[in-house]
Amino acid sequence: MIFSRRRGTPGRHARSGESRPGPRHAAGRHEYDPDRPDHEDEDDRPVVRGPGPYDISEAPDGVQRLDLGSLHIPAIDGVEVRVQASPEGVIQQVVLVNGDNALQLGAFAAPRTEGIWDEIRAEIRSSLLDDGVKAQESDGEYGPELRARVRTPEGLTDLRFIGIDGPRWMVRAVYQGPAAVQPALAGPLAECLAGLVVDRGTEAMPVRDALPLRLPKELADQAPAQPAEEQIPVDTPPNGNAPTPPRRRPSPGTRRT
Repeated sequence: MIFSRRRGTPGRHARSGESRPGPRHAAGRHEYDPDRPDHEDEDDRPVVRGPGPYDISEAPDGVQRLDLGSLHIPAIDGVEVRVQASPEGVIQQVVLVNGDNALQLGAFAAPRTEGIWDEIRAEIRSSLLDDGVKAQESDGEYGPELRARVRTPEGLTDLRFIGIDGPRWMVRAVYQGPAAVQPALAGPLAECLAGLVVDRGTEAMPVRDALPLRLPKELADQAPAQPAEEQIPVDTPPNGNAPTPPRRRPSPGTRRT
């Protein structure tokens, strides 16, 4: 199933240079003024705001988004949203496409008190190495990220793994295509990631479990699921490495959040 937004379609999204409030994420930095009495404790240091993803509790108003349950994807000109869904409307994969670039998105449960991207990133690197693939770590907009070139049925493919820790959730984003090598080429896909909204929900979940995704009811009723073979093969569990069959799901964790 493909949802697309063509240029000229009505809607509102952040323009280049437009400031927006941001969430807590892996690249969060703190501003600290020791002379301010309300900053006597390090825990009171405010998080510097930046681009999203946003938690549902702090998402900006007035933005048109596609509601897929735990992920609300902003409508951005030129971006297609491709999903693989069951006949019941349960989404198993979300891939955004713009030109030669693709961005696979997933959201996972995380603990209340700490992020999980650091440990998952280490596991990705180790798993890639086990497959004979060397990953390079670099510093990106959201903090440390991994880049690797893997072999897929379509040939050698460049991937860039990004992890963004939020309140009790983590977004894992995987770029494929030229944007995996040159972040400046991500364009509208980067704008989608910056405007993404995560609805974690309130139920306890095992850490690293995928947050549930679903089609809007009106869309599930009128459109069939897209076959797996039409999907861009970048789906991995949060600590996975190379592209895997789209039906593969993240392994359950042992902790609940």
